[in-house]
Amino acid sequence: MTNMSIDYAGWQARAAALSVDAGLFIEGQSCAAQDGAVIEAINPANGAKIAEMACGSAADIDRAVASAKQAWGDGRWRYLTPRARMDIFRRWADLVEAHALDLALMETLTMGKPITDALTIDLPESLVTIRYFGEAIDKVSGSVTNSPHDTMHMVMREPLGVVGAISPWNYPLLMAAWKVAPALAAGNCVVLKPSEKAALSCIRLAQLFVEAGGPAGVFNVVTGYGQDAGRALALHPDVAKISFTGSTGVGKQLMIYAGESNLKRVSLETGGKSPQIFMPDLQDLNTAVDRAIMGIFDNAGQVCNAGSRLLVHADIHDAFVERFVERAASLYAPGDPLDPATSLGPVVSHTHQHSVLGHIMRGMADGAALALGGAADAARPAGAYVQPTLFTGVTPDMAIGREEIFGPVAALFRFEREEEAIAFANDSIYGLAASVWTSDVRRAHHMVKALEAGVVWVNCFGDGDMTQPFGGYKQSGNTRDKSLECLAGYMQSKSAWFNLA
Repeated sequence: MTNMSIDYAGWQARAAALSVDAGLFIEGQSCAAQDGAVIEAINPANGAKIAEMACGSAADIDRAVASAKQAWGDGRWRYLTPRARMDIFRRWADLVEAHALDLALMETLTMGKPITDALTIDLPESLVTIRYFGEAIDKVSGSVTNSPHDTMHMVMREPLGVVGAISPWNYPLLMAAWKVAPALAAGNCVVLKPSEKAALSCIRLAQLFVEAGGPAGVFNVVTGYGQDAGRALALHPDVAKISFTGSTGVGKQLMIYAGESNLKRVSLETGGKSPQIFMPDLQDLNTAVDRAIMGIFDNAGQVCNAGSRLLVHADIHDAFVERFVERAASLYAPGDPLDPATSLGPVVSHTHQHSVLGHIMRGMADGAALALGGAADAARPAGAYVQPTLFTGVTPDMAIGREEIFGPVAALFRFEREEEAIAFANDSIYGLAASVWTSDVRRAHHMVKALEAGVVWVNCFGDGDMTQPFGGYKQSGNTRDKSLECLAGYMQSKSAWFNLA
């Protein structure tokens, strides 16, 4: 897809030459915030300012929603033929692919994601998302029921109207695509409020949609803070749905805003504290440990479904810990995210770094044993780095094993019986994902049924494709991303009963 031969010096030079348009994107045009406010985009690897983004307020949300409402009302998008919308999606994906290097660079500079990860994970998955939902546009169908002979009853699927999408900073482009692509494929118009920490690629995504032939006003972007722009979007009476990925606390507040306004739909993908259960009969300990390491330290642990709770059977506990410590130190060493060899970049900001380090201090105070890491990276004081960290001896009452940390911190529980592991796994307010490692298919089937999670992996972690509904149980949210189930969530049904007598 992209030129993977660019070396460290090449990426540094490309970063120095990068030009960004960081205005709001409303009615197909870049513009400043109405009050002229800006947000500094800061590189968490070194504290340098990358750009000044427009800081949208409630007034700018009003402008963007009015643009989307006008586009919805005159049908410039929803009344296009399905094939015409599919053609725009195809061109849109092709443009995203053509600009992949710069989009990946924006991800790396704004939130510290290693450039190799941006190129090999985020960009390809974003392209798959756009192309998948583009291909689904003409597959939407309703039904004609078996009604009396002098009547006809049709059930139709229709878009909702104006959709407000609020996306996070950990996978800026991909999480925006997970929301915007199905919303547009269903025929809606969109106002996207990306995280103020990493919005540059999201702005470019909207610009490329218009360059691909997407009508102006159909896809708008307002950058700004959640307490102002996000709140205004959630309260707006002309918004039919809010789609949100982020913290559980903010998700709960968005449901309140929906009730205070127009009872808009609210789809939430929120927190997680995902367990990985390692049974003594697993087939390959080395593979299981390596996948456990990836499950918590990929993206510096800033993943909603990160496998941060490691539930390890007593029979393999010591060997598991020994290999984990040995392998993690070599697989995830902190480095400059512009270096293609780097696998662990900084967390998104110094503020977040302090939060993660605070959780680590709490874990030590509660009596958990620090087996790996546990500090900032002394070699890079200007960056928001946290060493890959492992706690052992964790008990269910410890905060380190219960609270979402959103950083490279793993909590390891030791168990004796399968029932004990299931109880540990389910003893959480979250239920986003889980995994089971065993060579016994009957045991795996039983444990999959017993686990309270929306996604369960067996002998793997994080695998899947666009056919896989992604979302959780309990306080991990109330929706599913990816898959045709997600597309249906951006539509509503209409029943039409014809009297033919």
